[in-house]
Amino acid sequence: MHIEIVGGGAIGLWVAANLASAGESVRLWTRTERQSLLIKDAGILLRDTAGSGRTVYLPCERMGGHSYTALESGDTEECLIILAVKQTAIQDELIQQLQLLTRIYRHTSILCLQNGIGHLEKLAAGLGDVPIYAAVTTMGAKREDERTVRLAGAGELWIGERAENDPVFDEKRAKSQKKFLLSLQKAGFQPFLSNEINNRIFHKLLINAVINPLTALFDVTNGELPKQERRVHIMRALHNETLDILKRAGMQDPGDSWEGVLEVCARTSANISSMLADVRGGRETEIRAINGAVAELAAAHGLKAPMNEAVTAIVESFEGMQ
Repeated sequence: MHIEIVGGGAIGLWVAANLASAGESVRLWTRTERQSLLIKDAGILLRDTAGSGRTVYLPCERMGGHSYTALESGDTEECLIILAVKQTAIQDELIQQLQLLTRIYRHTSILCLQNGIGHLEKLAAGLGDVPIYAAVTTMGAKREDERTVRLAGAGELWIGERAENDPVFDEKRAKSQKKFLLSLQKAGFQPFLSNEINNRIFHKLLINAVINPLTALFDVTNGELPKQERRVHIMRALHNETLDILKRAGMQDPGDSWEGVLEVCARTSANISSMLADVRGGRETEIRAINGAVAELAAAHGLKAPMNEAVTAIVESFEGMQ
């Protein structure tokens, strides 16, 4: 099985380098020509939590800048595309590039590592009957430069087919699932198939909807966020509103979701959330796919979402600032 990884951010670099190190047939696709040339020349530098590093070399191309051909290998039948870009990158142009990539191999599946909700439906509309899997991970990684990535925390990877996929058992699909799970295991990941992936997506959305916008608003690390009483008050109010909305949308209440938010803050205490990093860099954030999407769910179920609407408006006002 070939593995095509789209996205040269922290998770894309980490997954690509580890799969290549495990002997898998891997190619990485980046947004810029500069990054692709750098990685082809110097490789990806992996650093663990202790700071030790190793360099991994693998094929790398710029998305949209290459004639889409199969990797040079004996097996051109099956391919797993791991989509490791931010939600904001999933637009018509990228979907058109993915259409070209899916046509290279006879059997192609897509594994999506995005935060938020809404992207699976967008991809399904543009990619037809290509099997689409959602993934929820507790792993953390930080990109230090265009070729260097540091593991911020090991974690599990839960994978499941989107609910709207054809539920009829397909032997070829089952074999493909087994192959890419084995590939991920060989690379040191802890992947699991889940029959409740939508519920896991909602749980992660709840955590992201509290931590990401508020770290961006207050300009603090994850661990600093709950260390001030007024911030905790806002965290709790945003959590409670979001939990009520997601429960109405079908999420099973775990009963300890507030404790889960605090646990993530403690476990990733030194992390700068991706939303805060985007605000500091003057880039577009994923706020519309996280809190904006929660507000849309609220409207669809006849609920109000003043906290989610407020943080969405505030974070949106930061975009483009330097």
